[in-house]
Amino acid sequence: MLLVSRREMDGRILSMKLPTRKEGIPHQVWLLGFVSFFNDIASEMLYPILPIFITQILGAPVAVVGVIEGFAEGFASLFKAIFGNLSDRMGRRKPFVVAGYASSAFSKAIIAVSTVWPGVFLGRLVDRLGKGLRTGARDSMLLSASTPENRGVIFGIHRSLDSAGAVLGPLLALLLLRVVSSIRSILWIAAIPAFFSLFLFPFVKEVRQKPDPSIPILRLTTKGFSKEFRLLLIALGVFSLGNSTDAFLILRAQGLGMSLTLIVLAYVLYNVLYMALSTPAGWVSDRIGSKRVMIAGILLYALVYFGFAFDTGASYVWLLFAVYGCYIALTDGVSKALASQFIDPAQSASAYGLMQMVTGLGALAASLIGGELWSLFSPQATFLFAATCAVLSLFVFAVLPAHVRE
Repeated sequence: MLLVSRREMDGRILSMKLPTRKEGIPHQVWLLGFVSFFNDIASEMLYPILPIFITQILGAPVAVVGVIEGFAEGFASLFKAIFGNLSDRMGRRKPFVVAGYASSAFSKAIIAVSTVWPGVFLGRLVDRLGKGLRTGARDSMLLSASTPENRGVIFGIHRSLDSAGAVLGPLLALLLLRVVSSIRSILWIAAIPAFFSLFLFPFVKEVRQKPDPSIPILRLTTKGFSKEFRLLLIALGVFSLGNSTDAFLILRAQGLGMSLTLIVLAYVLYNVLYMALSTPAGWVSDRIGSKRVMIAGILLYALVYFGFAFDTGASYVWLLFAVYGCYIALTDGVSKALASQFIDPAQSASAYGLMQMVTGLGALAASLIGGELWSLFSPQATFLFAATCAVLSLFVFAVLPAHVRE
């Protein structure tokens, strides 16, 4: 890795441009994007109504929502590291991606038949197992389809298609609530697009690599990775410690007096901005540096959570969800582009898996802490804790060096 001078960086910025139609985006990127699109339709049909299903229909307390979502994300993070490492050692990507999306599809049926909250817990664990199976291998496939000049754009395109499904999913759920007026029926219908996404995989081709047993078996250590990547993991870990489940946002909006219909529409607004801004955010990160874009996104996150902490009515909830959509667009795909500067492509699935493990374990702790703060003190305590962790993480991001892998 080489430290790039300001003059060299300025020259690169001037010479960079969005990929033209002639240059094109590899078809693998579009196929993987549309797989995520259909899978996210299914997931996001469930997500905005699931906290209400758990607390009102199944009768569980708010702290249980934190337990379910926290442990689900925690298990997912561990699976991401394990299967990312295994993918690198085997030199295979596609089998992990297919198995991952299949697991997530079956999880929808498990949730639909649940009559007590542990059934939902099991369904969420299976869903997160699927995410753990596919994430590192899928991101590695996207990385292999990119170049240093369009990496942010390619990850941004994938996130845009993924979030497009997250826009359509809640709208379908809202429409179905009007037609069938049964949350459980929606849980069953949500499985349909998830299974449909699996039919795209025959068209996804994989460039196989030779198995590489020299890649170390996964250990809970950052040995073998660059010091810059380790610093990035610290920054993400501090931020994730307060980055609790979005289910708390939904329950907070409900507590502020919003109806289920308006909550779903506010959630749609969040996903619309996530979809619309993900690709431009990746394009901007290719030009000015992903670190700057990442810091801007985390600043927005802190503002949103301070806003939810001090809001006493539903009047500002729409604005807060909108800004929250901007935050996720500026950080989700961009964080992977940022990490790519500090990792060896041969170990990319392991690196992305480890990164997801750190953020997922942080999210586990955040959701458990957030749920307890909510139950023992108030919703304000949950959101103030999250905002404080975001601000603290900015100090670590600020010292992250601007290295570029050649």
